Amino acid sequence: MKAAARILVAGEGGQGVQSIADILAHAAFLQGKEALYIPNFGIEQRGGVSLAFVQIADVPIGSPKFARGDLVMALSERAIERTRQYVSREETLFVFDSSLIQPPEVVDRAVGWQVYDTAAPEFQAREESQLKKESFASLPSAKRIMGIPAADVARRELHPRVLNMVVLGAAVALTEVVREDCIIDALERKLRDKFAKKPELRDLNHRALQKGRDLALKRE
Repeated sequence: MKAAARILVAGEGGQGVQSIADILAHAAFLQGKEALYIPNFGIEQRGGVSLAFVQIADVPIGSPKFARGDLVMALSERAIERTRQYVSREETLFVFDSSLIQPPEVVDRAVGWQVYDTAAPEFQAREESQLKKESFASLPSAKRIMGIPAADVARRELHPRVLNMVVLGAAVALTEVVREDCIIDALERKLRDKFAKKPELRDLNHRALQKGRDLALKRE
């Protein structure tokens, strides 16, 4: 178990960025650790990026914000740029939603034609590889970079609205600074009323946490 972590989560308004940070800090508090969560809403409702700063430690925390993060998580393309200044080549694990990298789409009516409106099937793999190279080239320089298809997994296997729980599960697995049972406890306290009205939401959120954990550990 690690003793401390500086975590920055960033994304678009509505992605649940602040909920991730709130639950992390609350879980750390339940575990008896020092925890500090500072939201930076900016103007996300008018098209900005939402940031959430979380610090967890075994000793008092001296400053509300930090210049460099141990774990920086970007959930949108704009969030990648917005968090770049907090990424260090020496100490940061930078995690981004690899769902952002989309392969070219082949139009059904184009298949079999001699001229393609999009990438021909036989060239799709080559173009997808080139697209990924270009996308990865735009990422900040970090000690380590990890792509997790959080949005795709949430949409295809769970529900788009639990994207933030997938990301939270990954953050817990990657930092090892907060116990999973404390995360579950914090989640139950935060969503008690919703779970009481719709018990199926409890299972959905718990599955999303586990899925995020599994995604992160597979890439370790």
